[in-house]
Amino acid sequence: MSKRFSLREYQESMLGRMKVATATSQADARLGIEVGGRNWLVDLADAAEVLPVPKITGVPLAQAWFCGVANVRGNLLSVVDLQAFWGEGAQTLTPLSRILPIHPRILSHSALLVGRMQGIKHLANMTRLPGLTDAPVWCGTQYRDDGGQDWCELDIKRLAVEPAFLQTGIIA
Repeated sequence: MSKRFSLREYQESMLGRMKVATATSQADARLGIEVGGRNWLVDLADAAEVLPVPKITGVPLAQAWFCGVANVRGNLLSVVDLQAFWGEGAQTLTPLSRILPIHPRILSHSALLVGRMQGIKHLANMTRLPGLTDAPVWCGTQYRDDGGQDWCELDIKRLAVEPAFLQTGIIA
């Protein structure tokens, strides 16, 4: 006698397996960005989205690396020039420049100005390199891809709690 098979059970089973497969394939996926001529990897869960650079309005008495605020769909985002924050001069804006809003669970209404996007990168296609002893706390694991390019994970969670990063105003 053949076993009766429920179409609903089959669909639920397939949906569950698809969710597991998607989560597994995305676990090593990172967003590749370029800042200051260097390649960085950002956890996809730490970025809310990627946007072309909107009009940014400067703020008086702010740090040189604090670009100002941008109105994105009615929400004001504070925009930080990562290259300038790292002491490497202001990021030159090009048509490839983007802002990367930080996920609100990490830091609300904040975005990072980056030189350009490099697409989705998979850690499985990279070789882990020895860590730098003098690297800032927000510089995570280092990798080299199959093409010989070096990458460093940008730990946005650690960057977002750095006192220097949070002090956007100039102390008078």
